[in-house]
Amino acid sequence: MKIAIVTGASSGLGIEFVRQIEDLYVGLDEIWVIARREQRMELLVKELKTPLRIFALDLLLENSFTIISNMLEKENPDIRMLVNAAGFGKIGDTETVSVKSQTDMIEVNCKALTQLTCLCLPYLSAGSRIINIASSASFCPQPGFTVYAATKSYVLSFSRGLGSELLNKGIVVTAVCPGPVDTEFFDIAGSKENINALKKLVIAKPEQVVRLALLDSVSKKSVSVYGIAMKIINVALKLIPHSMVLKIIRRL
Repeated sequence: MKIAIVTGASSGLGIEFVRQIEDLYVGLDEIWVIARREQRMELLVKELKTPLRIFALDLLLENSFTIISNMLEKENPDIRMLVNAAGFGKIGDTETVSVKSQTDMIEVNCKALTQLTCLCLPYLSAGSRIINIASSASFCPQPGFTVYAATKSYVLSFSRGLGSELLNKGIVVTAVCPGPVDTEFFDIAGSKENINALKKLVIAKPEQVVRLALLDSVSKKSVSVYGIAMKIINVALKLIPHSMVLKIIRRL
């Protein structure tokens, strides 16, 4: 059985990946969708031709991974694509954001992504792809978004290292590093009023980010960056000392 697995599949980039994956993999038998909000995933069933297997799970709970692991062992699927899109952020200085919010960010953005990837690796083969949602925040530290940016730096580094390890097996790993995307993300992170002027100018549509991510994955790119502005920022941040960047960010 050939499948794709998508986490964070009830909103944002995750739900958009579910909608677009079957255009890339026309021969999929199922798409396994993982998120907390079951009703939203059920609505996707009517949109797609590919059957969905819904897992209404909270990736903060260890039992969720036991359920997934047991199902993988039972079905022994051929995983053609794994999309780790589950994640969230909180805007605010470290001393003002709750400790639980910050540790939960690490649990979901880093630990859960790593744990699910490791569970799925035995079921990947030549031609399989892993897409991990990082962020342009991974390019440098971000005051006022410190823990989130740090988690996404982990995702970027993990993805590139894993991609190198899997190269000889023909498995492609792509880290997706968009700038701000027009999703529910900022409703959780903080109101859109908290987005600075620069981010408002470059905010992207999820459909466009996902389309490029899938094309870049097919092209075997290790990193997918949507938009000219974000690509310029990526290059600039490799040239400008981070100490200077941090001062600019605080002023903005």
